[in-house]
Amino acid sequence: MTSARESSLARIQGALLRVRTSALPILQCAIAAGLAWFIAHNVIGHPQPFFAPMAAIISTGVSFGARLRRAAELMVGVAVGIGIGDVFISWVGSGVWQIALVVAVAMTLAVFLDSGTIITAQAAGSAVLVATLLPPHSGASGLRMVDALVGGVVGILVVAVLPLHPVRRARQQAADVLAVMGQSLADCGAGLLEHDAGKIKAALDAARGTQSQLDSLRNMLEGGEEIIRISPLYWNSRQRMQRLRATAEPLDHAIRNTRVLLRRALSSVRDDEVLDPRLIVEVEKLGQAVDVVRRMVLADPDEQPDAAEATRILRTVAKGATKDMVEGSGISAHVVFAQIRSIVVDLMEVCGMKRLSAVALLPPTVSNPYVTPVD
Repeated sequence: MTSARESSLARIQGALLRVRTSALPILQCAIAAGLAWFIAHNVIGHPQPFFAPMAAIISTGVSFGARLRRAAELMVGVAVGIGIGDVFISWVGSGVWQIALVVAVAMTLAVFLDSGTIITAQAAGSAVLVATLLPPHSGASGLRMVDALVGGVVGILVVAVLPLHPVRRARQQAADVLAVMGQSLADCGAGLLEHDAGKIKAALDAARGTQSQLDSLRNMLEGGEEIIRISPLYWNSRQRMQRLRATAEPLDHAIRNTRVLLRRALSSVRDDEVLDPRLIVEVEKLGQAVDVVRRMVLADPDEQPDAAEATRILRTVAKGATKDMVEGSGISAHVVFAQIRSIVVDLMEVCGMKRLSAVALLPPTVSNPYVTPVD
């Protein structure tokens, strides 16, 4: 009973968190819908501009990226659907096979023009409306196109006037990914020390679950760049957004390399391979360094830890990753060792360092390394 109550409470808390994080996008949609209706009905004079608020909602949306693209796809899709519908229904009339044909042709043309889902759906929907409710040459098709334009423009203007913070959400999302990564490495270290495969497996599952967060991060970065372009309120955030965007790829590499490390750590325990205790300490130290990077990502300019501090901690981990700790070991130990070094380089890139400069900070493992080590 207690477990069920805790589960219900967790679901309610999750739902409230979703509502809180979506509050501003919901407000944007509501204002855009009402304003689009008012302009189309009271200013332009359309008697029933039902599509204006719909277009405003689609172009605004509660997701945080590609609003300009959504608005453009919306208006192109409407134009394609109405044009195809007018031509075909004028020629062949309205009926079962005519509706099927006009939808197929409109969607095919929309897909040919662009791969976006909105343009395809709107082309099909507009073609159906022409075939069923808006007969050709009635004038309603033209009104619908104007409504789409009004709604799309209003949606973009509302986003510009009432913008989400373009950097804060993406920064938090990146920090959340790093939090999972750091905890997974900490649990991995404990699992290796205790020879507990279940603990490492749980850490691996958690790391695998970050892919949706990384996808969301890219979407937020795209949306943040749009907001900076269209909203004068955040034009001064361009450099911060560029720096944050530069972290997306190395962060993706870091979490992928972490998954590889966790898989090999799991194999080492299952194969009863005992790793050098120093290697386990390196895994634990790397988890602690990830937490410093996470706090750096969340920190405002001139706050600690900054990139220099995070890089210093990572360099400490790098110096400890020497090849003598895997001499005579099995393949799993070698992979864990290699992945520690790769993750350190990835995280140094997250901190803003060039990749070759980061690689140069690693202790050499061969007599003639491609990148000359820095003492």
